[in-house]
Amino acid sequence: MKRILLPILGAAWIMAGPGSAMTEPPSDVEAGAGDESDRQLSDEVIYFVLPDRFANGDTSNDLGGIAGDRLTHGFDPTHKGFYHGGDLAGLTEKLDYIEGMGVTAIWFAPVFKNKPVQGDPGQESAGYHGYWVTDFTSIDPHFGTNEEFEAFVEAAHARGMKVYMDIITNHTADVIGYAEGAQTGYTYRSKADFPYSRRGGPDGEPINEGFAGDDVATAENWARLTDATFAYTPVIAEAERNVKVPAWLNDPIYYHNRGNSAWVGESSVYGDFAGLDDLATEHPRVVDGMIEIFGDWIERTKVDGFRIDTAKHVNPEFWQKFVPAMMERAETAGIPDFRIFGEVYSEGPNSGFLAQFTRRDGFPAVLDFAFQSAVRGALARDASPAIVADMLAGDVNYEGGEEAALAMPIFLGNHDMGRFSTLVKADNPGISQEELLDRVLLGHAMMFTLRGSPVIYYGDEQGFVGDGNDQLARENMFPSLTEVYNDNDLIGTDATTADDNFDTLHPIYRTVAALAEARKSSPALRRGLTIVRGYDHEGPGLLALERHDPASGERVLVVFNTSGESISRNVEINYRAAGIAPLLGQCPADLAAPGVARIVLPAFGYAACVLEEGKQ
Repeated sequence: MKRILLPILGAAWIMAGPGSAMTEPPSDVEAGAGDESDRQLSDEVIYFVLPDRFANGDTSNDLGGIAGDRLTHGFDPTHKGFYHGGDLAGLTEKLDYIEGMGVTAIWFAPVFKNKPVQGDPGQESAGYHGYWVTDFTSIDPHFGTNEEFEAFVEAAHARGMKVYMDIITNHTADVIGYAEGAQTGYTYRSKADFPYSRRGGPDGEPINEGFAGDDVATAENWARLTDATFAYTPVIAEAERNVKVPAWLNDPIYYHNRGNSAWVGESSVYGDFAGLDDLATEHPRVVDGMIEIFGDWIERTKVDGFRIDTAKHVNPEFWQKFVPAMMERAETAGIPDFRIFGEVYSEGPNSGFLAQFTRRDGFPAVLDFAFQSAVRGALARDASPAIVADMLAGDVNYEGGEEAALAMPIFLGNHDMGRFSTLVKADNPGISQEELLDRVLLGHAMMFTLRGSPVIYYGDEQGFVGDGNDQLARENMFPSLTEVYNDNDLIGTDATTADDNFDTLHPIYRTVAALAEARKSSPALRRGLTIVRGYDHEGPGLLALERHDPASGERVLVVFNTSGESISRNVEINYRAAGIAPLLGQCPADLAAPGVARIVLPAFGYAACVLEEGKQ
């Protein structure tokens, strides 16, 4: 096994130049991990990118082929909420850069054709993010063409890299309005106060005779639901009556039409997500239609997986049919280990809420918001490392238990909540740039050495530090014209977002590449189960755990110091260990005693040490 002697990176290393401990990414970082035929989901290193903000490889598609001004075509690179010009051509051109940090799978925000601009007058923004779909069968012309997407998948596959599409089944763009909406403020109208059987409430005119409720999932029952005016009266502008593709999506009968979600209770599933048209995913026509749409993408393009948006806002019965259907289509298309992971947005380090979507709904995996919350608590809020240990103990909650948790996509921040650097800075007012970099580097070390598939949010590897969440966390990698981005103070660099930010010598990029190489070389880091060996109980400090891969027999001791002071601790290890060798960082030269390693770590330091077994 190759040993990666990655130094513990601190403030003095930030601007290190040629001749320092690391001046280039490891030259032999390759896509994949080990024998390609034995590649597992837990082996992947994922890069999450918003195509519009990554690289502009074809300026001819900046307007999406749409005439008019910014409120028509949506292109305005000076505004954080409009299209900036990134596209599939740019992503394809930058595959060397992405692959260079050890990435094995690319997940990008939705690239389906969107409604270019929506919003009330004065509050307009564009669909650059991809979540306002009108045509589920076509690539948005701002990003390219269907043929360009297929070419991108082929180019990634030629490098051994997988491609994950971001898909939506919960809603479409905001096309349906309500005649009563202006009067009510589009307030949610419940099934109790506005039943399917009456128009406008219990005292209204009888409609939908014979409809037995939305929990009777037969085509015969849903054929009796013919009038969509039970809660609101749907209204569609003449110019948008046929804007959605496939054509069945233009019929209001396939939507809930109950007003805006209040994000709790019934409205969380039946309400419009911030005004977006909420599909009636209980309807068999919707179920079959979505299976056909996304099954076709699998068969046509041979993508390797789906990240599914707003999963918790869809009824479980839909997922119980949709997920197996996608896995079956992938198997028929000859795609091994097709990956499906749902977005179940949550706060807090407890996995119980997330786990229900693997047990009841049938998701093979979900984005691990519990991991994100625990790491933020330990590294940004000075909680005891016990918060991470307790989160890992909750892996038994998932369907498939600890083994299933190995394939959970884990992350530090994202396009909705904000970048990890931004969160750490917000939790620590007045933090120095040097300490912020140290904490961010430690976060990445945790993400690459704890269980799960690490997800790098584009721009994090270039030290991006945003002003907040949502639009404020979606900066350009290519030179930005957006003032609210360009005044950000990035870490590990003197560059700003007004510059081209594809620096392979950036300290975070280089660290990510080295972490990926270490992970690639270690079965225990990719596939090993976790034994927590110890942690400081009060405040920041030591977290020690052991990763053990039964198949290879490899054991790796992983240790972190979440405090701003150096620490020295005795850590229990497996008694079979007869020696210890460095994989990452500084490890002891010898064991302190059978079953004990003496660990010394600098502030915000980490190490991964291979435990070498003696003869039994």
